[in-house]
Amino acid sequence: MAIDDLLDEHEQSERVRNWLKNNGAGIIGGIALGLALIFGWKWYGQHRAQQSQAGYASYTDAVKAIGGADLKAAQDKVAALQKRDGDAIYTQLALLQLAQAQVKAKQNDAALATLKAVKADSPVKPYADLHAARLLNAVGKQDEAIKLLAPYDSASALEARGDALVLAGKRDQARDTYLKALTSLDVASPQRQMVEIKLTNAGGTLPGSAESI
Repeated sequence: MAIDDLLDEHEQSERVRNWLKNNGAGIIGGIALGLALIFGWKWYGQHRAQQSQAGYASYTDAVKAIGGADLKAAQDKVAALQKRDGDAIYTQLALLQLAQAQVKAKQNDAALATLKAVKADSPVKPYADLHAARLLNAVGKQDEAIKLLAPYDSASALEARGDALVLAGKRDQARDTYLKALTSLDVASPQRQMVEIKLTNAGGTLPGSAESI
């Protein structure tokens, strides 16, 4: 391998790492908000009669604390919520929201632990693993990210796995992974455009490029 190729790989790895560092909190925050709206409202509408008012009050208290200045108090409230209603969807959402706050506070290790605490059978587990992987990429633990995302084949998971492979210097595998991600993305999707850029930067060729020459 030529020295220019090595420099290109290093530059690409640094670009990916810097982007993840700059956007990590926003990524987790956006998905947490979206899931809170979807799953939180679904839970409230379908199960409010079966769930205790005290349990829901504990959730709202935890969310309020997460939005405050005392992150330790927020962690304690979420821990209490886990103990009280560990299987409830709102508890899993609280974990995602706590992880967002921890990333903003640059408590990356704590955020990773929080994301990993999401129940294996929770409907939000794939999202938790996805954002844990992105955070692992941002802190230089790309090998862990690769393993964590192995069971998933969504476009977002494949994109994050491709990022991890780039960071690990496995550009051939990264290109294949980005190409797989593209197969399930709409042509006009902003995410597709991002994956195409990453594929090109990793030395890949966009689907259909050869035919258009």
